[in-house]
Amino acid sequence: MTSVPEDRSPSAREGDRDAAVQRVQEAYTDGLLTHEEMDERLHQVLSAKTGQDIEVALASLPVPDPGRSAGIAAATGRIKRTGAWRVPRKLKVNSEFGRVKLDLSRAVWEYPELDLELNLGTGSAKIRVPRDAVVDLDGLTTALKDSPYQPPRRSDGTGPRIRITGTIGFGKVKIRHAKR
Repeated sequence: MTSVPEDRSPSAREGDRDAAVQRVQEAYTDGLLTHEEMDERLHQVLSAKTGQDIEVALASLPVPDPGRSAGIAAATGRIKRTGAWRVPRKLKVNSEFGRVKLDLSRAVWEYPELDLELNLGTGSAKIRVPRDAVVDLDGLTTALKDSPYQPPRRSDGTGPRIRITGTIGFGKVKIRHAKR
């Protein structure tokens, strides 16, 4: 009597599934997938039972480079990134009339530094940074008065370094350190 070998592929983990969804969405944003292809791959990823099923859905996509530059843009409306999202080495944010909210306090930092380029027309930006982050605003120019920023007194400066550059038309930038 012969036995059928059982499938020993590890089950799909939620973190792998989330990363795969992000990778499919980025491929669509970069123009590598049509809308229909993105829908099909998202369905494959979300219904995957094993890690191998997820790999099949991502097979023809380029391997992401976490150090690459990423960009977020909107002519109007809001740009919002919160929660546990991966921070690239360089991030460029463009918004003509909308508001920007970036919460970096719970983000996943793969690099000790972030070069954040803000290009805002009339919108404003609220940026929440980790408690011990070191923020440098020297490269940021604003049409209105400079945005006030005070580093926390109790910060030991051991957190990530964030260099903010770019231009802001008639909006403001508010930077707050997380309490925890």
